[in-house]
Amino acid sequence: MVSASRGAIVARILAAIFGCYAFVWGAVALGVAALNGAGVEYHAAEQAMMMLAFLLYLGLFLWTFAAASVRRVWLVLAVGSALMLAAAWQLQRIIIG
Repeated sequence: MVSASRGAIVARILAAIFGCYAFVWGAVALGVAALNGAGVEYHAAEQAMMMLAFLLYLGLFLWTFAAASVRRVWLVLAVGSALMLAAAWQLQRIIIG
C-alpha cells in the first residue's frame, strides 16, 4: 500500500473542492452561453446546465482522488476552467453584440 504525504492529501482536497468548482463554473457558463446562442431561452439553458453541474462536479470530485498524479489533476482543472471561462466570455460578447 502506498502512503501519501500530508501535502498530497491537502492538494487533492483543495483540488476537489475549489478546482472542481471552478471547472464546473466554466462548464456551466459555457453551456448556458452556447445554449442561449442556439436559441434556447436563458432560464431553461441555465436550469439544464445547473442540473448537469451536479453530476459533473461529482464525477470530477471522485476523479481528483482516483487520479494517479495530483499535478495532472490541477493542470486539467486549472487549464480546463480557464479555457471554458474564456470561451464563454467570448461567446457572450458575440451574442450580445
